[in-house]
Amino acid sequence: MILRKGTFVIKKLLWAAAAAVIALTGATGASATTRDNAPVDNLTPGRFHQALDPLVGTWKATKTNYVLSSTPIVSRDITVKTKWIAKTGGRFLQESTEGTLGGKPYYRLGVLGFSTIDRRYEWTTFDSVTPTAMTYRGRPVKGKAAKLSIPGEFTDPGILGPHYQGRSIPMRTVITLGDKPTFDLYFTPPGQKERLIDRVVYTRRIE
Repeated sequence: MILRKGTFVIKKLLWAAAAAVIALTGATGASATTRDNAPVDNLTPGRFHQALDPLVGTWKATKTNYVLSSTPIVSRDITVKTKWIAKTGGRFLQESTEGTLGGKPYYRLGVLGFSTIDRRYEWTTFDSVTPTAMTYRGRPVKGKAAKLSIPGEFTDPGILGPHYQGRSIPMRTVITLGDKPTFDLYFTPPGQKERLIDRVVYTRRIE
């Protein structure tokens, strides 16, 4: 009888300890915890999303392309419209760019956001020049930055010339935030140094 009673007390203590652990870590295991055991919210947009607010609005921009011709192509009739996508809970920005490039109609749709799980910025674009999505995934970030460097890779459809068609090309988008945002696109062809391919400078916000 004494043995059974002791076993019951031990089991009760074990259950109490397990309950305490669950209370600290979260019953579902859906949320991570910080070192002081405070729960981390991985769903609500935070300061890393807010850092992108300077991009919101309708802008006039200048686009310079360094790869589609032997000389740089400059377009000054570019309009950029950027807004938070409300139906995503304000987690992603949608960018719509229209104008001309080399005398031809140009269009780009981009989606920019911050993954609270991976702690990184993510950027994907679809445009009227390349027949493939351009996808970028940044490295984990900690502090707020005025300049975002987001690397990616794509299969060249022949933009860099016949020799590179079908080859995997490392690329990188650098987004400079602030009153005059800038998007710089870099390619690193195999065996070559990284070089600037395209630049879009937001020149004036349209009220």
